[in-house]
Amino acid sequence: MHQTVEKQRLFFESNSTKDLTFRISQLDLLQNVLKENETLLYEAIYKDFKKSEFETYIGELALIYEDIKEAKKKIYRWSKRKRVSTNLLNFPATSYRIPEPLGVCLVIGAWNYPFSLSFSPVIAALTAGNTVILKPSEISSETSKLMASLINENFDSSLFKVVEGGVSETTELLQQKFDKIFFTGSTAVGKIVYQAAAKHLTPVTLELGGKSPVFVTKDCHLTMTVKRLIWAKFFNAGQTCIAPDYIMVDHSIKDDFLALAKIEIEKQQYSTANKNYVEIINDKNFQRLSNLISPQNTFYGGVLDAEKRIISPTILYPVSFKDSVMQEEIFGPILPIISYDNLEDAIHQVKQLPKPLACYIYSSSRKVKNKILSEVSFGGGAINDSVMHITNSNLPFGGIGSSGIGSYHGEAGFQCFSHYKSILDKPTWIEFPFKYFPLSSKKLKVLKSILKW
Repeated sequence: MHQTVEKQRLFFESNSTKDLTFRISQLDLLQNVLKENETLLYEAIYKDFKKSEFETYIGELALIYEDIKEAKKKIYRWSKRKRVSTNLLNFPATSYRIPEPLGVCLVIGAWNYPFSLSFSPVIAALTAGNTVILKPSEISSETSKLMASLINENFDSSLFKVVEGGVSETTELLQQKFDKIFFTGSTAVGKIVYQAAAKHLTPVTLELGGKSPVFVTKDCHLTMTVKRLIWAKFFNAGQTCIAPDYIMVDHSIKDDFLALAKIEIEKQQYSTANKNYVEIINDKNFQRLSNLISPQNTFYGGVLDAEKRIISPTILYPVSFKDSVMQEEIFGPILPIISYDNLEDAIHQVKQLPKPLACYIYSSSRKVKNKILSEVSFGGGAINDSVMHITNSNLPFGGIGSSGIGSYHGEAGFQCFSHYKSILDKPTWIEFPFKYFPLSSKKLKVLKSILKW
């Protein structure tokens, strides 16, 4: 691991990655490698999840290709020095900020969207001019194996290398000195990564998770609300970091909501055979999720197939904040419903939990929307939709508190892997005497008048 890191550091110090045409050529190479091997990508995902080509494309590859396209289009603008205004105290002068790559970066990917959650931060890092070591999740073993094969056979390891392995390999990687660490995964592991980075004062971006709430108010468009929520929750069988985790629904529309949710699930006919559903990633997670389903409050679903690792779309009602399903991020196809009589109380209850990665509001009331937006802290979200905010690269994506540190996507991704040097550029043809000896009361008076202090 140490030799791999040092090899990349030596290459970075050659300044080869500073050249924008070189960066674009590497983005082109990545795009070509992925496009030429799409069949293998689909096969690997299917082996890990039983996920269809359609859902793999919209949930993984389309996002990656869009990231590459945008990066190549905007890299020159993003890389330009940024002029800023100069204060009167420094007149005459110009001021600007120069983006520069950080250096050798470690990207640790997640298993639930193994391609996009690995390659999207890699694309941002390469665009910013860094070298990258990618450690995919070993849980999605087929995709990890394929990424290592495709990348290590096509890229110079001094620029971009994939390192496979589990806890021991990740631990050894984290002992090395990096210039940036980007981690996507659980809060528990995120704390370990953060502690390891602190030993070297390495900057870290943590994309974690949490219990993302949904507020469904009595003035929402109920049919559309249910349609969008059911899709967002059960896409990838709920194994999405920004999936709706639980729903706070106004008591007056609770029965209608539950009835429509049942109808919508049946209408979608979720199954791997219909290519719109996937397996739970492994036996450990299947068992964990199974333990969260209680027959006493299973309103709909709850059908388990341990051999195929399939849990049918499940709605739990009634649910309280004391139930086991409300003590951890679900990360699966289980949807708890909690009804409320008073929005103030609902907001208060949500705020007692750690700050989530996402929050969704379904309402037609501007007052209600603004109230929730101003009072509930979360990473990002949507109004009258769920999950889709992640597809807009103009919206930086990231968490807050225990749901994450930092953000990326689009220009925010470039900034995530860059340092901005702040420069004051002064001419030499004039110099005012105010800061030089002798220091007089007259000079002080002039300074005060100029600065208006």
